[in-house]
Amino acid sequence: MNPVLLIFLIIAGVVALAAIVVLAQFFNLWLQAWLSGAYVGLLELIGMRLRKVDPRTIVFSRIRAVKAGMEIPTRQLETHYLAGGRVPSVINALIAADRARIELPWDIACAIDLAGRDILEAVQTSVNPKVIDCPSPQSARPTIDAVAQDGIQLKAKARVTVRANIARLVGGATEETIIARVGEGIVTTIGSSQTHKDVLENPDRISKTVLSKGLDAGTAFEILSIDIADIDVGENIGAKLQTDQAEADKEKAQAEAEKRRAMAVAVEQEKKALIQENRAKVVLAEAEVPLAMSDAFRNGHLGIMDYYRMKNVMADTDMRSTIAKPGGGDQNRS
Repeated sequence: MNPVLLIFLIIAGVVALAAIVVLAQFFNLWLQAWLSGAYVGLLELIGMRLRKVDPRTIVFSRIRAVKAGMEIPTRQLETHYLAGGRVPSVINALIAADRARIELPWDIACAIDLAGRDILEAVQTSVNPKVIDCPSPQSARPTIDAVAQDGIQLKAKARVTVRANIARLVGGATEETIIARVGEGIVTTIGSSQTHKDVLENPDRISKTVLSKGLDAGTAFEILSIDIADIDVGENIGAKLQTDQAEADKEKAQAEAEKRRAMAVAVEQEKKALIQENRAKVVLAEAEVPLAMSDAFRNGHLGIMDYYRMKNVMADTDMRSTIAKPGGGDQNRS
């Protein structure tokens, strides 16, 4: 046999074998799609593999869509897959929305899915309303605490029934915003009540007031109802605040009194120091008297008789001072 012909046959056989192996990988998917009425060509399946697209995901999603009566081109499914979307979830959401008579275009569903929202859960929530606990079970505080105008604290729990709003799902606020707004509304309603008894008598007043504020604006949900699940009486915050204020006033008054006492003690000590200073001056002055008398004797300005007369006067003065004191006369007589 001609060697060239032999090499050609070998190459042709290898190519044919490779083609058979490749076609065998996609033949099952191609056959399933064809028998299901959701035809996808073999070349399209090969192109998906080359574009790093999972052919099974695309084929099975297309089959489900066709069986549900929706004709979605393969290229649209591939585009959403390559964009990082969850194609099976979007198809399931479209089927659920179609059965529930909810208008949900393919582009909107893809946008919601690419935004990170669970589109299937959104459709299910739109059909079956969801109940949100307020405050959230994961919150650090189990109740929403508020104080009425009479100073009594009330602890409330609420349940909010919401339905997903498909039109506002992209860019709309999440459940946390609903919980925060409802909590704010409860605190405001209780705080504006004259007494806590008014709230206990009509707990539906909270629901009506909060619901009338349109708390679902800008969110991905529509609030259907707000129900007060539980409300309890807490502490007497008003009395506690008054007690704390009285204690603070008492401590302030004590501090002022202590300040005045310290100032009085300081003034007293100053007076005592002044007295000691004056006594020291007197002692110094008395110490100068003998010196002056000695100088007077020396210079002849004071005679001996003058000195004795002065001594007699001083003795007479001491006697009179002693008699003037209480009991002084009795002591002298004794």
